[in-house]
Amino acid sequence: MIQVEHLSKKYGDLEVLKDVSVHIKKGEIISVIGPSGTGKSTFLRCLNLLETPSGGKIVIDGESLLDKGTDVPRIRRKMGMVFQSFNLYSHLTVLDNLTIGPVTLLKKKQAEADRKAMELLKMVGLAEKAYNFPDELSGGQQQRIAIARCLAMDPGILLFDEPTSALDPTMVSEVLAVIRRLARDGMTMIIVTHEMEFARNISTRVFYMDEGVIYEEGTPEQIFDHPRREKTRAFIQRVRSLQYAINSPLYDLYRLQGEIVLFCEKHVISPKISNRLQIIAEETLQLQSDFTDILLQLSYSEKEDSLLMQCTAAGTPVNPLEQEDNEIRVTMLKALCESVEYSYNEGKNLLLLRVRR
Repeated sequence: MIQVEHLSKKYGDLEVLKDVSVHIKKGEIISVIGPSGTGKSTFLRCLNLLETPSGGKIVIDGESLLDKGTDVPRIRRKMGMVFQSFNLYSHLTVLDNLTIGPVTLLKKKQAEADRKAMELLKMVGLAEKAYNFPDELSGGQQQRIAIARCLAMDPGILLFDEPTSALDPTMVSEVLAVIRRLARDGMTMIIVTHEMEFARNISTRVFYMDEGVIYEEGTPEQIFDHPRREKTRAFIQRVRSLQYAINSPLYDLYRLQGEIVLFCEKHVISPKISNRLQIIAEETLQLQSDFTDILLQLSYSEKEDSLLMQCTAAGTPVNPLEQEDNEIRVTMLKALCESVEYSYNEGKNLLLLRVRR
């Protein structure tokens, strides 16, 4: 359905996309992941010519998008795009936002457009908001309306540019639920996302982009469990964990706690567990005697619903769990964790805490 050959995009001397070639079949769900600034959104915007490629070839459903004689607006109507910032018309009601395109561009009768719009609003769970204005809705509701507006144009392809990045964590799940519904219905979708577990669960293929190229592609299992290339492995490890380095007893505890809060919000971990993790981190660090080289790492697995905190400290072997002065703290940690284990390996003291959920 989509063929991209040797696609490139430059802004002056800056080359954002470099020789990107992919084929996407009808009904495929492609998640595009990778660090910020590596060309993911630019790739998406080139597919419907919101950005003009510097070179290469794009074929949509058998028609070359970049040929001079191509009716670009007609092909664009085959692709709906959902942005980070909703882009709804604030002066129009929700219903009017959905019908303005079909009436003006597809030349549908108003009654037909209204009927289709109400069906789509029911599908995204917002039929009761048909006569509200966008600023009367939450961010999650506005994004669901934006998806319904795309669907009102009867597209064959949907492009999502980080559809949940502007949302409060409590609203993310409602938008992802709508996208999952579209996946079950067989819609062809390309989704630029930072929601790794969502990408893993919904995709037929995953593209990992880095430095303007599709650095590695494969099934979700391959990319997330068995990445073949070094940068992919490093990225997957980084997004699943929080690492905090300490090299002084004067470390900033409040900054650490703030990063734990953000990590929990990103992974939709409850405030109760977030508070527990902050206490565990504080008490674990209070057990340490040498702060010259400490690494605190928090890892989360949605698949296994598990949280693991690991504290690594350089130095001679010292088991803080056996020191009499630490008895109260160790008792507290054992109450908050399923297990607390100490080991020493390669010059490192390691505390491994499996957090109780």
